[in-house]
Amino acid sequence: MTSTSRDIPVITIDGPSASGKGTVAERVAVALGFHFLDSGALYRLTALSAMKHRVALDDEARVAELAAKLPASFHDGAVWLTDEDVTEAIRAETVGEGASKVAALPAVRTALLDRQRAYRQAPGLVADGRDMGTVVFADAVAKVFLTASAEARAERRYKQLIGKGNSANLPALVADMQARDARDTARAVAPLKPAPDALFLDTTQMDIESAVQAVLAHYASSRTGNK
Repeated sequence: MTSTSRDIPVITIDGPSASGKGTVAERVAVALGFHFLDSGALYRLTALSAMKHRVALDDEARVAELAAKLPASFHDGAVWLTDEDVTEAIRAETVGEGASKVAALPAVRTALLDRQRAYRQAPGLVADGRDMGTVVFADAVAKVFLTASAEARAERRYKQLIGKGNSANLPALVADMQARDARDTARAVAPLKPAPDALFLDTTQMDIESAVQAVLAHYASSRTGNK
């Protein structure tokens, strides 16, 4: 991090899988003209890369090596792994499950830490993930923990999958959400939890636009309070 990067405002939006944090974060970034970091995509790319290279997801040293040299890029509204557009591939349930597993490996998190911090560029950054406000950008000017019930999140994912023509089983998705939550909150390094100074937003009964406005209001209030 450069000597002046701490002057660049960061908004962090953490939360469990399918809480809506990615959509909210991206819309907040657009509203403010800020850069956007989908940190979860980096872990999904790491898991996908491991699968492509036939590396076991619990082989910490080899997965961390892949993460450190990940040939990933984000441009033209797409996610690329080397020359392959993997925007859709990284959203597969198997890759999401793999991402949750590799994210629990300390060496993998260390390998991706500087890469995530490099996204902090003027005029500002909105970063979504699971440890953005607690570890990666602990000095962020505004932090949000966005969540929803496992049932509501599973239903959202179910509608997404069905809408894309994929088969889906709602009870299985609920069980998957609960398993990921347990794994993410129990891991030894950077567990999923709200930062002490984070705004807690439960979106179970809240639409996306209301959540976006709540985050923007929190940011405006945080900026005023820090002056």
